[in-house]
Amino acid sequence: MSAPLQFDGLDRVTLPARPLHLAIGMFDGVHLGHQSVIEAAIHSARRSGGLAGVLTFWPHPSALFRPENATKLIMSPAIKRQMLGGMGIDFIIEQNFTRDYAQTEAHAFVGFLKGALPNLAAIYVGENWRFGRERLGNVKLLVEEGQKHGLSVFSAPGLKHNGAAISSSRIRELLAAGEMTEANALLGYSYFSSGTVQPGRQLGRTIGFPTLNLAWEPELRPRYGVYAVTVTNADGETGEGVANYGVRPTVETTASPLLEVHLLGKVLATYGDAVTVNWMHFLRPELKFGGIDELRAQIALDRANAVDFFLKNKST
Repeated sequence: MSAPLQFDGLDRVTLPARPLHLAIGMFDGVHLGHQSVIEAAIHSARRSGGLAGVLTFWPHPSALFRPENATKLIMSPAIKRQMLGGMGIDFIIEQNFTRDYAQTEAHAFVGFLKGALPNLAAIYVGENWRFGRERLGNVKLLVEEGQKHGLSVFSAPGLKHNGAAISSSRIRELLAAGEMTEANALLGYSYFSSGTVQPGRQLGRTIGFPTLNLAWEPELRPRYGVYAVTVTNADGETGEGVANYGVRPTVETTASPLLEVHLLGKVLATYGDAVTVNWMHFLRPELKFGGIDELRAQIALDRANAVDFFLKNKST
């Protein structure tokens, strides 16, 4: 599978003269609901000999309209592009969400798209997607305007999990609460951190629990605490582990949270290596202990609980 073509804005797109099937949305998290929209575009493009792509945005509109309380995103633009590319799309357009762009009238939006993408054949969105100035546009208007320009419009119904809607906002709440199992169910994959192993103070090594310290600074921080995780290195080797994410109040409170992973089996990486940590299950919140001995005893218990989690999941 080749990497998708990437364009910084609608005014920079150069594509072959083939029908374009375009999924539109912020797609933060690329969760199951997003995937259903994007997969519809891919399937239609493959049937018609066209190209499937995504139009997404940066920054989040909230950064423009309420910067003092902007939405914290589940994933960075780079990780989002990686996830979208993994789905098999042909191109990604990342539109800068500026004040001028936000002033596009809803009734003029489809014409604006058609002018930028002359071969646009179909648009794919979620059923509740809104667009245009003051978000006045809805799917009904999109269909009406699409017909004027010879475009098909497909709207995917919202998905639910256990009776509740799958949404980026719900996933953000779950991550902030440490409800990793539920968050992963809505994402359709395991929430993950990608980064480079960095040198630490090596305290874990001195108390018998060496760790891999990951350089990772998400915009949306999951709940501080201890998690059962899996770790995958650049060669595709995967091992199980227990991770602490937080500010280490027992040892030294850090300005920014750290992600430290103790592997349950063989060491898969060392300093400078790229790894991916998949967050599987929340074990406990971050705590402050009375000293190193208490910390060591708790880490041993955390390790045992992580081992138990993985054993139970292998047997089910």
